[in-house]
Amino acid sequence: MLSLSVGVATAAQPSVADLDASARGAGNRIDLATRAGKAIFSTTWPAQVSQVSVNQLDRHVIVGIRVWGVKFHAPMTRAAFVGEAASLVQKAFTALPQAEEVDLWASVPIKVGKGVIVSGDLAKPTSRTVFSLTTRRPEAASHLAARASSSSAGVFWDQDWAARAFKS
Repeated sequence: MLSLSVGVATAAQPSVADLDASARGAGNRIDLATRAGKAIFSTTWPAQVSQVSVNQLDRHVIVGIRVWGVKFHAPMTRAAFVGEAASLVQKAFTALPQAEEVDLWASVPIKVGKGVIVSGDLAKPTSRTVFSLTTRRPEAASHLAARASSSSAGVFWDQDWAARAFKS
């Protein structure tokens, strides 16, 4: 006796985090950028995350996280921004145990005139970095937040931007 069963194939609807991770992943290890992105984009952050990149050279894996330093989704204080930065770094390290460094930076757009070249060899910049943080894996989360609060080694703050961007 021959038995035949017929099933209907269904596909799961991708989550917003899955879609964002695929669309906003960059670097030479898109697979790892997508994995880190799924963890990061599962949360709606007050400072919008615009890109997660992962680059690998030999055994060295470096994660880059870009956030926008304008139009926050909620009022932000400097301390809240530092807390978000620390959380993003920790999520990246958790998602990618092989990563040895996470670089996080916040950018703001630069106004460019009509007809200005914005791509290619003669491109004028369209954004500038106003905050950056470099964190190596061994650094504890508690130390990261304290270090990110100041302009210590591996941390850059544009003081004019910080004075305007945050609620006191």
